[in-house]
Amino acid sequence: HDVTRIASNLTNPAHLPLAYGILMGMPGIPCIYYGSEWGMEGKKEHGDDALRPAVDAPQWTALTDFIARAAKAHRESRALTYGDFNVLHLTNKQLIFERCADGERVLVMVNADGEGYTAHYNANAGCGTDLLTGKHFDFGAGSYLEPYSVKYIKVQ
Repeated sequence: HDVTRIASNLTNPAHLPLAYGILMGMPGIPCIYYGSEWGMEGKKEHGDDALRPAVDAPQWTALTDFIARAAKAHRESRALTYGDFNVLHLTNKQLIFERCADGERVLVMVNADGEGYTAHYNANAGCGTDLLTGKHFDFGAGSYLEPYSVKYIKVQ
């Protein structure tokens, strides 16, 4: 069955990296259809050629960079690959869930809003490292999430 590509389904292009951030953070084996890693569009009502165009050469974009970092984090993290799943914080525009396996704990944090957001919840952690950027993260005064952002915080 033909399915419209996610880049054509979203009304806000800033949400596209977030969708892939959730995909790489959720339980299961992430799958990305060719061309989608650089944001290729296509609607099923426009037929097979629109969904599966011939591609002369791959493109490399900021979205591709992000997906590559998220895929690397997923591949190298026992928690993201095999961990359980527990939602810690949920609003209409923010989602924080944890994945735990073999003593490793990673919090996946998503802000789908165009405004920054500070989430207050029991993180059961003091600090960690963002697997996507390598930056230190402090849970001290709540978890600040930049607009349209994804973080994979490995708890220390």
